[in-house]
Amino acid sequence: MGMPTKEDIEKILDEIRPALRFDGGDVELVDIQEDGTVLVRLLGACSGCGMSVLTLKAGIERAIKQKFPEVKEVKDVSTDIPSSFGF
Repeated sequence: MGMPTKEDIEKILDEIRPALRFDGGDVELVDIQEDGTVLVRLLGACSGCGMSVLTLKAGIERAIKQKFPEVKEVKDVSTDIPSSFGF
């Protein structure tokens, strides 16, 4: 089947967004990498929420992989921010 396009992923995210927005959050597609990693950014109440990992893995990643099993993983780019700043 091949890797999904950004449009394919957006369609899935559009199905998930109402539930995220109900809780004051949202998700933005950042990129699809060649290795099968989908990069997203959790927004609003989802950003920094203690349940965001569950939302990401059990909600967003699961929905995407169900439709596109060739996707390796879904990562939130906001969590890649270094926690130390050289201090």
